[in-house]
Amino acid sequence: EVSTEDPETAFCTLANREDLNPEEGSIYHCLYQFTRNEKLTETNKLLCDVCTQRHYGPKKNTKSEKKYVYTNARKQMLISLAPPVLTLHLKRFQQAGFNLRKVNSHIKFPEVIDLAPFCTVKCKNVAEGNTKVLYSLYGVVEHSGTMRFGHYTAYAKMRSMNNHLSDLILQGQSSQALETEPVKGQWFHISDTHIQAVSASKVLSSQAYLLFYERLL
Repeated sequence: EVSTEDPETAFCTLANREDLNPEEGSIYHCLYQFTRNEKLTETNKLLCDVCTQRHYGPKKNTKSEKKYVYTNARKQMLISLAPPVLTLHLKRFQQAGFNLRKVNSHIKFPEVIDLAPFCTVKCKNVAEGNTKVLYSLYGVVEHSGTMRFGHYTAYAKMRSMNNHLSDLILQGQSSQALETEPVKGQWFHISDTHIQAVSASKVLSSQAYLLFYERLL
């Protein structure tokens, strides 16, 4: 679907992404890079139907007579609909010659994440005036091993509704304050048939492959 947006707001987000200054090696930095503004030039120019019609007139019926005009453009991928459950899939491999190699780097991720810097200013299911889109971590999948063999384990949080946290969000507290008081609950590490209670610090130090967040606001 192609839609015409106001050039002044087409690349605007709910919260100023330039104030984010994300730490390299963090999930915020990954999201910042994934949603960065890209310039499409030279061989990456965008096919412009409006420019084509302006230059050549209405499209011809014969394929051999079709001519197109390509133009420089800007591209940015932003979230237009905030999901109730946010799943982040980290790319844990890279090309090494003709082979694939496992990436074992630790990516920092918080217990409460704010997606507002990565949401379009016209995000469909965010109330007007809201500048936060908050999610709380409740599950992590970790992979140990190599590209040829390994083992998947999971961390899951058994929690109940935290009314105090909801009150803090509705009162407009900053995401930094909320990160010190995530949804209360007990974390468990699940490996095949073995389940063990673990601390939140153990979860946050894991080499996450998949992250699962539930929407708070």
